[in-house]
Amino acid sequence: MTMAQLDLVDARHPKAQRVAILREPGKLELAHAQIPEAGDHEIRVKIRWVGICGSDIEAFRGTRKPEFMSTPTRLGHEVAGVIDQVGAEIHGLKKGDRVTCRYVWGAFAEYIVCSPFNVKVLPPAFPLRETSLIEILPGVIHAAELGQIDQNKNVLITGQGVSGLVLTQVLALYSPKTLVVTDLRARNLELARAYGATHTYQIPDDKTPTMSVVGKDFPDGFEVVVPCLLEGDGMVDALDCLATCGKIVMYGCIGTCHEPFDFFKLHRRRGEILSTEPRRDIDMRRYFQQGVDWVLDGLINTSGMITHTFPLERIQEGFDLRNQQKNDAIHVLIDCDSE
Repeated sequence: MTMAQLDLVDARHPKAQRVAILREPGKLELAHAQIPEAGDHEIRVKIRWVGICGSDIEAFRGTRKPEFMSTPTRLGHEVAGVIDQVGAEIHGLKKGDRVTCRYVWGAFAEYIVCSPFNVKVLPPAFPLRETSLIEILPGVIHAAELGQIDQNKNVLITGQGVSGLVLTQVLALYSPKTLVVTDLRARNLELARAYGATHTYQIPDDKTPTMSVVGKDFPDGFEVVVPCLLEGDGMVDALDCLATCGKIVMYGCIGTCHEPFDFFKLHRRRGEILSTEPRRDIDMRRYFQQGVDWVLDGLINTSGMITHTFPLERIQEGFDLRNQQKNDAIHVLIDCDSE
């Protein structure tokens, strides 16, 4: 992406907004871009909060493949904000509606423009600070359905970061026989127990095979394994945890893989690998609505894992904190509306 494509302008431009630019791996800085105008079939959202997602961290680390993302670029897609401009051909949505967004990019900024398809309106009283995590729920709910989870299945989630903790809450609603979760941090496991995990295991480091820790209690493995880590090597570990005829529901582990994946082992175990991104956008929209409903019904907690907030000017600090494995940070929010 070039500087021209980023639409950068001088800070003195009459329609300048603050945006965060990933100049190169590990280096974020504040710049200014022109505030976009909503087209006839678009809306503009004044952004309040954006969560730092694992996919943002992968880009920050430089582990995303060049064909997917190059630098400089703009990150951010877990959005909570308020509609402040409505296109002439838009009906139903209105200025002042509080929304959560999905499938938007470059949202570490003050404004974005998107389609009505990308937003869901929330009640006026719902706190915007608790809204950004709704963005991941379509993939999480789809993961639960792909796993065909029920009372006969032992389920394992590897990783209890932000997405892992949301997965634990959702998968618990499907009443698995056991819901086993692992993580490096005791605090995250404590939250997981409150969110419905039946068994929690602390892994000493990211090189330790999961089965060396949980295998004594679950020697036959798990009918459903949901790896919720960043690096691709988590898929190698997930395969070792898989029971015969089991399913790996691949929510995470789309990053770099340094270890060979044993496809013959998958074949011998008659296993399946399933991707959690809905194939059709309309299915995503349906899961999006379902996720909103579950949050508003009190079934999913989107606030308990928020540990840190930073203003947009300090986004580098937020990413540096989120990028560390061993600290108390879980969900880090960027406040795009504060000066």
